[in-house]
Amino acid sequence: MSDPKPVKIMETVLRDAHQSLIATRMPTELMLPIAEKMDKVGYEAVECWGGATFDASLRFLHEDPWERLRKLRAAFKNTKLQMLFRGQNILGYRHYADDVVEYFVQKSIANGIDNIRIFDCLNDLRNLQAAVTACNKEHGHAQIALSYTLGDAYTLDYWMNIAKEIEEMGADSICIKDMAGLLVPYEADKLIRALKSATKLPIQLHTHYTSGVASMTYLKAVEAGVDIIDCAISPFALGTSQPATEVMVETFRGTPYDTGYDQNLLAEIADYFRPYREECLKSGLMDPKVLGVNIKTLMYQVPGGMLSNMVSQLKEQNASDKYDDVLQEIPRVRKDFGEPPLVTPSSQIVGTQAVFNVLMGERYKMATGETKDLLSGKYGQTVKPFNPEVVKKVIGDKEVITCRPADLIPNELEKIESEMKEWKQQDEDVLSYALFPQVATDFFKYRQAQQEKVDMTQADTKNGAYPA
Repeated sequence: MSDPKPVKIMETVLRDAHQSLIATRMPTELMLPIAEKMDKVGYEAVECWGGATFDASLRFLHEDPWERLRKLRAAFKNTKLQMLFRGQNILGYRHYADDVVEYFVQKSIANGIDNIRIFDCLNDLRNLQAAVTACNKEHGHAQIALSYTLGDAYTLDYWMNIAKEIEEMGADSICIKDMAGLLVPYEADKLIRALKSATKLPIQLHTHYTSGVASMTYLKAVEAGVDIIDCAISPFALGTSQPATEVMVETFRGTPYDTGYDQNLLAEIADYFRPYREECLKSGLMDPKVLGVNIKTLMYQVPGGMLSNMVSQLKEQNASDKYDDVLQEIPRVRKDFGEPPLVTPSSQIVGTQAVFNVLMGERYKMATGETKDLLSGKYGQTVKPFNPEVVKKVIGDKEVITCRPADLIPNELEKIESEMKEWKQQDEDVLSYALFPQVATDFFKYRQAQQEKVDMTQADTKNGAYPA
């Protein structure tokens, strides 16, 4: 291993931290006043866009996500801005045609994104290639994130081989994305050393505090040579979020891994977010339940969000007493489905099917549409083959596709644009509509009503009448 060097930190408070703790509800107006201070820290990057922020901005905050990005870009003069991108799903829940993926990447970079972290719920690299190629073309930094999971198939050789493939694809860096907090400290040491021996690309590590081991995992990973770790400023750290930025900075102070960040500056940033945290706790937006340690995550490999979905599905069916049965069924369903990592949308597909299997009293008596699509190959290829008996029971003799799913989707940008042209005020509106047609249309109507209100007010003012 080469000589130890300072570790870099990506700050997640403007994206994953509030997505994990308060359902992505932080408004842009809360982000902007602190941007100038955050810009002085020297972060490797600030994650501020993508993931669920796009949907939540339009749906709950009545904000244009593109406008948020432009404002943040203007405020961060020295720091790279990063986003999370779901491969061929972009930020939506289905596969899109390549022309939509390319246009989305182009517009993200044009509006201010530097680094695009691209992942696929099955780690099927074919679903990432279009986004990586588009990112290279626009001179952005293309990072491929591998969804970390456990299982027979996920050996050190698996991770080393896939890292070599990623390098050949033209990616600029690799992230190990541990969405459920499954990576424990000594395994992190082995994994990072193995990756470092397999590829020259920088390695970034992303985890969540859900299972309680994340800070120790970062410590071992940094000692093993990881280049960048993802952290959240303390008021929005821990629980289902990331380890706290200030804690990791202090941990490495005075060592060869010292970040060199100023704790006084970080304290000012934390002070800024603390009242908002209190407000979120008071209003119930932040549930104290997500702030604790849930060691069941390690026992069942179930991410926090998936557990809470499952609990509410069982409650609706008056079947809360079946909780343990469903927990035991999840690993069996996952095995039948080729051992995919459990991350959006595969986690929802596996979890819902496990609930059905238990409630029906017969496995796969009823299968969801998503289960049928997964077993038909419409999400891509899993690491292990599907259980043939389950495939037969769920989809019969229907043909399973083996090509890249998007190869079967014709270009769709023109059609989408003609559908929504009455609402278009900027090129980016076409993409908002492509991802969330109904939600975007509702937002466009809201935006138009707001603009008409302003126009009326201005006209009144010109005529000497002042609005009440």
